[in-house]
Amino acid sequence: MPLRPLATKVVLEASEQEEKTSGGIYLPDAAQKKPTEGKVIAVGKGHTLDDGTIHPLTVKVGDVVVYSKYGGQEIKLDGKEYIIIDEDQIYAIKE
Repeated sequence: MPLRPLATKVVLEASEQEEKTSGGIYLPDAAQKKPTEGKVIAVGKGHTLDDGTIHPLTVKVGDVVVYSKYGGQEIKLDGKEYIIIDEDQIYAIKE
């Protein structure tokens, strides 16, 4: 991974968007829902506590998570799209 997130940041690879409805109608890009699930690609070191120790993040590389629809920063790197998001904008880990 060419990105190394800082502190409590997490790099996600968003899941694929639905391109057509259940009835078979293809949706243009503007009408597609923004994904809210993604796979964790990289994680920061964690929270630095008052005593200087580092508390690691809850999520780990490989987890599939549900995150805030409007959270994070989208970036494109080597032809792939990624989202850099704070851990507190991740709502759940899918099991």
